[in-house]
Amino acid sequence: MKLFLDTNVMLDFLGEREPFYISAAKIATLADKRKLKIIVSALSFTTVSYFLTKYEGLIRTKDKLRKFRIISGICELDELIIEKGLNSDFPDFEDSLQYFSALRAECDIIITRNGKDFKKSQIPVMTPDEFLNSMKS
Repeated sequence: MKLFLDTNVMLDFLGEREPFYISAAKIATLADKRKLKIIVSALSFTTVSYFLTKYEGLIRTKDKLRKFRIISGICELDELIIEKGLNSDFPDFEDSLQYFSALRAECDIIITRNGKDFKKSQIPVMTPDEFLNSMKS
């Protein structure tokens, strides 16, 4: 199974943001154990770096991103994805780029805490908790 992690989930995990950290960490652990594959957009690395560096400094942030890179795949952000995002009817441009990245990477599910941002998604959208609960069933 291939999951696309939205930037907010990646930030929850790497920033250890409560109360969201535990669910994001469980998904990362499943990826580390190779029970599933997680994919993120190249854009997420820059966004997460921007926010984490403010609170944790550049050295610690880069260390966290290096470790995260080991358990995640990265979907390219190229001209075609930008073009699709610009011409989509997504109200938020960044969300459109995430969505078209997930499509490009042939992900099975988008994992986000902002499901309302992906109303037009052809890919199922779940929160980390919803996904983990579905795994139990």
